[in-house]
Amino acid sequence: MPGTTADHIPVRVLGGPTALFEYGGLRFLTDPTFDAPRDYQVPGGGLTKTAPPAAVPADLGRVDVVLLSHDEHPDNLDHSGRALLADVPLTLTTPGGGRRLGNGARGLADWEAVTLDRPGGGTVTVTGVPAVHGPGAREEVERITGQVVGFVLTGEGLPTIYVSGDNASLDAVRQIAGRFGPVDTAILFAGAPRFSVLFDGALIVLDSAQAAEACTILGARRVVPVHYDGWAHFTEGRDELVAAFTAAGLADRLDLGDRSGLAGHPGLADHLDLAGHPDLGGHVGLGDRA
Repeated sequence: MPGTTADHIPVRVLGGPTALFEYGGLRFLTDPTFDAPRDYQVPGGGLTKTAPPAAVPADLGRVDVVLLSHDEHPDNLDHSGRALLADVPLTLTTPGGGRRLGNGARGLADWEAVTLDRPGGGTVTVTGVPAVHGPGAREEVERITGQVVGFVLTGEGLPTIYVSGDNASLDAVRQIAGRFGPVDTAILFAGAPRFSVLFDGALIVLDSAQAAEACTILGARRVVPVHYDGWAHFTEGRDELVAAFTAAGLADRLDLGDRSGLAGHPGLADHLDLAGHPDLGGHVGLGDRA
C-alpha cells in the first residue's frame, strides 16, 4: 500500500511544467520555466508562452536539485530557467542533456539511480524512468522530439513520488508501476499538447483522460498535474482534468496543487524551509561544484 505521508508533502505549482517541493529535507524543482510571456522559434515552427510564472527564481529560496525532463525545448527549460541552473548544485536530466549542460548536470538512463544524502541523515534515491515524448516506438519518437526522462523518488520512511516529464506513453507508465507502484504522489505532465506538423497532430504528452488512466495504473493516492497551462500548444486545461478525473471516479485523487504566492503562505513556507540553507554535506553532486 502507498505510504500515509503523501499529503504532508506540499507541491507548489508555478505554471507550465514547473513545480517546487521538499522531499527528505531536500528541495526539488521540476523543469524550470520563468520567462515572461513571449514567442520562441523552434525547428518546424514556434511556441508561445501566454502567461507569466507564479514566482520568479528570487522567490524560490534554496533549490537543491532540478529534475529536468529534457533541455531541448523552451517550454521545459527557458532562458531564465537555464540561468537558474548555475545556482543549483545538481541537475538530473537525460544522458544527452547531462553532456550538453555540463558542470552540475548528470544524465540518468532508464532505471539508473543516484543516491543523495539527506540533511538530517539517511538518503533519498532518485531513479531515472522511461518517458516517450510522442506516439509510437520510442526510438522513432526520439529522432523527432528528443530524449526525455522521468523520475521516481524513494527513501526509507518517505512516500514514493513519480515525476513523469513530457511523456505520452501509458506503456511507460505501466513499466514504472511494475517497479515502483503503488505511488503516493504522481506529478503528471498533461495538457494534451499537439502540433499539426508533428506525428500528424497526435498527442506528444498525456491528455486529461490518459492522466486519469495513469493514476489508476500507478495506484496513485494523489495526482498533481502540471504542464497544462500557460502555453498556446496545450489543448486541455484545468476543466478537462477535473472532468476526466471525475468521470473516472478519481476526483478525490486530483490535487491541483498550491498556486498562491510563495510569500504569505506559512504552511508551505514551514514545510519548504524558505529561510536558511542547511549544510548539505556529502550529497552526490551537491555542495562543491568545482
